[in-house]
Amino acid sequence: MAQLLLVNARIATLAGGRYSIVEDAALRVIDGRIEWIQPMSDVGPAMLRGDDVIDAEGALVTPGLIDCHTHLVYAGDRAREFEMRLAGKTYEEIARAGGGIVSTVKATRAASSSELRAQSSRRLESLMAEGVTTVEIKSGYGLDVDNELRCLKVAQSLGAEGGVSIVTTLLGAHTVPPEFAGRADAYIDTVCNEMIPRAAAAGLASAVDGFCERIAFSGEQMARVFEAARRHGLRVKLHADQLTDGGGAELAARFAALSADHLEYTNEAGIAALARARTVAVLLPGAFYFLRETRLPPIDLLRKHGVRMAVATDCNPGTSPCTSLLTMMNMACTFFRLTPEEALAGVTCHAAAALGLDDRGTLEAGKRADFVLWDVDHPARLAWQIAGLRPRAVAFEGLLR
Repeated sequence: MAQLLLVNARIATLAGGRYSIVEDAALRVIDGRIEWIQPMSDVGPAMLRGDDVIDAEGALVTPGLIDCHTHLVYAGDRAREFEMRLAGKTYEEIARAGGGIVSTVKATRAASSSELRAQSSRRLESLMAEGVTTVEIKSGYGLDVDNELRCLKVAQSLGAEGGVSIVTTLLGAHTVPPEFAGRADAYIDTVCNEMIPRAAAAGLASAVDGFCERIAFSGEQMARVFEAARRHGLRVKLHADQLTDGGGAELAARFAALSADHLEYTNEAGIAALARARTVAVLLPGAFYFLRETRLPPIDLLRKHGVRMAVATDCNPGTSPCTSLLTMMNMACTFFRLTPEEALAGVTCHAAAALGLDDRGTLEAGKRADFVLWDVDHPARLAWQIAGLRPRAVAFEGLLR
């Protein structure tokens, strides 16, 4: 059996969503899982035999970071639209003029799978360099059956070289593609009757997502998508209440969604519904920053109702062209007033819950041995530093990468 013993570590387990630091500790791994964590004083000489021993030299150890909301697979960029937005155009105006998601769809459809993989791989490498060990990748830039499935295949292939776990989500209901202009219901028929069944049968996605907004799809249309997902054994997630209060949070809760993401305009009834459904709120400060939004997500209401808050990059070309999860932690604290402890829980245990993964996100016996060694004195440093922080080492299923 593959064995590893990490000694002289300060282990932030994140159990219960808290730092839960075990000082002067050791962690033992067998076959990619944590066997135990205990004080160094309990580690005798006999326990050091037969293991690959790594001396942490007092480094802080956290769970591997989890980016639970990305649109990593796409081609091209939207730099010109960035200029338009700075000149005063709104996100909605750009989208209605044929820009936005549709412009990325055109570039993505035109790119070969190898080109898509090469571009996406570079973005993934940037995330991994900061200690990310699990990444959710949504489709959503193909917007026809063949291209959506192709993007999911490219996403899954990114995990083939090891060192990172890829979770794929079908986001066929991202926006109405040009060939269905004015026929949104007909496109939803395609998503429900062709796209979801084929993705499920091929094992290309574990969940289905959608954009519930006036520039995308109504609550009634998204309910049809979620019902189709249920029929094919897939969980659901939702881009909810980002630009308006359209009842997205309550819709997500009604279908026991893994997560509801954005939530800037969600009212208290929606937050209470998320709490009852145990749906995770995914906060996306990169999009808030990039769009220069002023409406904050209802953080105090999320705390009041005990809704778990995850934090993610929302890596995408239009509203959050960012591949730094650590920067998102800083933004979540600076813009949304999360505590550094909440931000770290948001990219570990709560991010795992947003993906329906109960085998990672904390450092506890039986969990996956995905962990990161940091040369920092306190976990708050991870959210404090805006750029440039890199881990000393990263372990993926107990193997240093």
